[in-house]
Amino acid sequence: MFTGLIEDVGRVASFKRRGEAGLLTVDTSLPTAEITVGDSVAVNGTCLTVTAKNENSVTFDVSPESITRTTIATFCGGARVNLERALKLGDRLGGHIVSGHIDCIGELSRCDARSGNYQLQFNLPADHARYIVAKGSIAIDGISLTVNTVSHHGFAVNIIPHTFSHTTLALLKRGDSVNLETDIIGKYVERLTAPWKSEGGLSMKSLAENGFI
Repeated sequence: MFTGLIEDVGRVASFKRRGEAGLLTVDTSLPTAEITVGDSVAVNGTCLTVTAKNENSVTFDVSPESITRTTIATFCGGARVNLERALKLGDRLGGHIVSGHIDCIGELSRCDARSGNYQLQFNLPADHARYIVAKGSIAIDGISLTVNTVSHHGFAVNIIPHTFSHTTLALLKRGDSVNLETDIIGKYVERLTAPWKSEGGLSMKSLAENGFI
């Protein structure tokens, strides 16, 4: 589990395909002495398990599922990536609850500078847009952000100068792909209400028939 507060912007040392899987090594300024093989680290929002480390880098096995559902397949040497170690019990939850399980890949459609801030607009697949609400939370490449506005095909976020300069957001160009993780609460609510959907959705009648009113 993560918070979406980026600890370091690392640099991809190598990404090697192993059939449908892969091996990723990232150079980092994180204190690797405090990282243990088996620990979880979010790389651009994707939860990966540390399989090896040295003084200046960490290595991860990447599953076929992660390669298919995230932007990891596009990584090349020198690419910058957001890094966050897993949340420890008792830590402050400064961002929001981020699982590190990517829902879909989005695309930057526009970036506007406004009074020192930046407004970024993203497109995403329509079947994931329903999980995004104005003033709700979203993780973009692992960064916890608040949604400003929502449309049928995308959303916009406002980025303060600190976040813009201390993450990979400043490196994005129009058309670039990003990992998106929508708010986990919305997905649980949808799952819990799924039985009602098969019967035509909630109604005053169905609530009364089941003793809720």
